[in-house]
Amino acid sequence: MPEQEQSQEQVQERLHRLEHEEGHLWRIALYFLALLATGLAASQWENLANLPQHLGDLPGLKVLPSGTLLLVVLFAIYAASKRHQMAELRGVVRGMQEREKSPPSEQQLGKLLEVISNSQRSYRELIDSLDTAVIGVSLQGTIHTMNRACTDLLQRPFAEVVGKNLEEFLSEPTRAQAEQAMSRFLQQRYWSGVLRVQLRHETKLRFFDCVFHPIVDDGEVMGVSIMAEDVTQQRERELRFTELFETLQESVYFTTADGRLLDCNNALVRLLGYDSKEELLATPVLEHYLDSSQREAGRRDVEQAAVVRQREVKLKKRDGSVIICLDSARAVFDGSGQVERYQGALIDITELRQTQERLHEQEEFRRRLVDSFPDLILVFDREGKYKFVSPRVRDLLGYEPEEFIGRSLISDRTPAALDLQRMFHEIVTGKHKYDSAEYNAQHRDGTWRVLRTTASPVYDAKGEVAGVVASVRDMTDVKQMEQQLIQNERMAAMGQMIDGFAHELNNPLTAILGALELLETSTPDPATARKYELVRQQARRAAEVVQNLLFFSRPPAPGKAPLNVSELVQRSLALHEHSLKLSGVSIDFLPDLSIPSVVGDPHQLMQVFLNLIINAEQAIREIRPRGTLRVRMGRKNQRVWISFQDDGPGIPADQLDRIFDPFFTTKRPGRGTGLGLSVAMAILKRYDGVIDVQPAPGGGSIFTVELPAVNALPVSTAAATAAVGKVQ
Repeated sequence: MPEQEQSQEQVQERLHRLEHEEGHLWRIALYFLALLATGLAASQWENLANLPQHLGDLPGLKVLPSGTLLLVVLFAIYAASKRHQMAELRGVVRGMQEREKSPPSEQQLGKLLEVISNSQRSYRELIDSLDTAVIGVSLQGTIHTMNRACTDLLQRPFAEVVGKNLEEFLSEPTRAQAEQAMSRFLQQRYWSGVLRVQLRHETKLRFFDCVFHPIVDDGEVMGVSIMAEDVTQQRERELRFTELFETLQESVYFTTADGRLLDCNNALVRLLGYDSKEELLATPVLEHYLDSSQREAGRRDVEQAAVVRQREVKLKKRDGSVIICLDSARAVFDGSGQVERYQGALIDITELRQTQERLHEQEEFRRRLVDSFPDLILVFDREGKYKFVSPRVRDLLGYEPEEFIGRSLISDRTPAALDLQRMFHEIVTGKHKYDSAEYNAQHRDGTWRVLRTTASPVYDAKGEVAGVVASVRDMTDVKQMEQQLIQNERMAAMGQMIDGFAHELNNPLTAILGALELLETSTPDPATARKYELVRQQARRAAEVVQNLLFFSRPPAPGKAPLNVSELVQRSLALHEHSLKLSGVSIDFLPDLSIPSVVGDPHQLMQVFLNLIINAEQAIREIRPRGTLRVRMGRKNQRVWISFQDDGPGIPADQLDRIFDPFFTTKRPGRGTGLGLSVAMAILKRYDGVIDVQPAPGGGSIFTVELPAVNALPVSTAAATAAVGKVQ
């Protein structure tokens, strides 16, 4: 009987412990479910927030983590099974209480203990299966229970941890920090957040995302249940990202869909001239745009693109100054396809753009400088290919610069190119560091130019010869002026001599002609009379030569009137038309009545044209029975030119410089006095005109007369004809 009473007391004691364990189990189960619900809601808050508007197809359920959902289901199954076991246990105990007088059998007690043991084992297996550390402590910090994740973290077995104070395993938080936090926890009875922890057996800090819940018995907080997830690696990544975010030279920003600035790094604060990030975040984004339409256009652009888009924007700093930035932005969309935020980076390219503008201005200045340079600039590489040709080539030779680029100077066999090749070879091979040459080059229109080229080497970064740069200057006008100056000096000296020479000849010629007249009256013999006539003709010819010499040395004062050059040339050809026909010379004349007028004496200018026509006729008649006189006219700048081209034998190159000298002639003896061209030059000089001769490409000569144009409308044909008619 005493043994039976002792067994009943043991059963009652175990039943009391069972009820206590059951209450503790369900409290922990409720806390655990609350923690799971809280964590699930926090991680899926975005989907839960959008859940009401998607109830039709419940897309929010699709994004729930499968592991979390499985854990909830398993815990529900476990709780149901435990509830069933507890119901069976209560039934056994209730039967035992109803049969107090009959003691429980050994079989009944064994079953009761088995149920209790299985319940405790299943509960611990469930808690140990969690990756999250779970621990229950008293208000004084004594550890009552923990799962396997917690013991692994402390690197201690369960038996060495339970019953000891948590302070023995932690260096941080300290007791003072824990007591201060505990007072706030007892007031709120809940706390969640990231806790910094220093384990005594480790040197590194750990960070845990914790949820604290109270353990309550009869309304009194008896302890704290803690769920802690190790987020140390995540926190380290966040810290590294934050450090990178703050140390970036690029200005990084995050904005809402409506343009409110969410976050930025210090680079953007400095870029826009603010003192703190808080001050910048409080300022609307649109206030920083110089043109608000820029942001709207950029917003539409990044929403349509799936990649980062770059564009230039002008932003206003806090002080009102304007900067130019390169904005690399993209849109971030939520699960419903709506823009959640914009994020991007800004790079200040103000100095870059200013530098580019300065470089562009310098490049434009260099281009304009080269374009306006009076000389033609040529650049060749070491192979002799044209690398650069300045636009001056259009005026100098009539070609476009692009026609030369890439061409080889070496393959060109023109006389001008041969001179350039010689200089190029001597400079590239190092024989000369500076060289120059003067040569004749043909313009695209067929005219010839006298060019002077100066060349020097171009060096690369290593100091080696990389090519040749040449400066080409048109010396045609200079040469003509030099020849004209020489001719003028020669003509002046010749004129002084001829003036005295003519006066000395006039007196004997006058006496000879007077004596002939007396002899003719006293000598009727026909044979003698014919001899007298021959003497008279030669004397008169000598007198005519003397008159031409006097005209050359002292031309009469010219009359000045506006004249139509086309009419004068046409009249001169008409006067000599009969002689030209007899000589078999055809006339190829294209009159141009639209060219400006010239000022001069019509008689003297017609004398110039007649001299050139007669010279052409005599030159053609020397080598062929028939030929052509080609007459053209036109305008060049402020001067009128008339050219007379024959197809005669031409003038030897060594005689071109002497052709305008007095008494110099290429004709056979007795065919000319050599004064025609000299007189023509003297006449043209009175009207600021010039005359030039060049060999014709197909043989013959081209004489070109130039006269200043009158800044007025051309003289009418009738007026010009009347002026010419007065001469006849």
